[in-house]
Amino acid sequence: MKACFKCRQKKSLNAFYEHSQTADGYLNKCKDCTKIDTQENRKKNINHYRNYDKNRGNRQDKGYVNEWRKSNPRKYKVQTMVGNYLRDGKIIKQGCEICGRKKDVHAHHDDYSKPLDIRWLCPPHHKQWHDENGEGING
Repeated sequence: MKACFKCRQKKSLNAFYEHSQTADGYLNKCKDCTKIDTQENRKKNINHYRNYDKNRGNRQDKGYVNEWRKSNPRKYKVQTMVGNYLRDGKIIKQGCEICGRKKDVHAHHDDYSKPLDIRWLCPPHHKQWHDENGEGING
């Protein structure tokens, strides 16, 4: 149990976000209070966040996305299939097979003709695999 410094309620640890820089490994503000603060901050600074969202690097414009999908139909089909299987609970994300990292892991395919033959890799190990082996076959 832990008390939220904002609402002062005692809650179980799963009501708090993990935070590696605190003594107990959890943020001192509960998830509910954190979400409220985040929403209020976004509303207060909406123009800043809209501009930030529009310009940040991991959002590609629709033209780029459509062109990539046209030029990589098998990869797109496989990525969609994996996303649907994850959503439906038919497959479950695993930790990185190299380091065990649980968060932010990618479904990697050595061979795109085998869409459910997946290696779970964190971004650094995924990049390392491609640096050493190039693109997956049948992509």
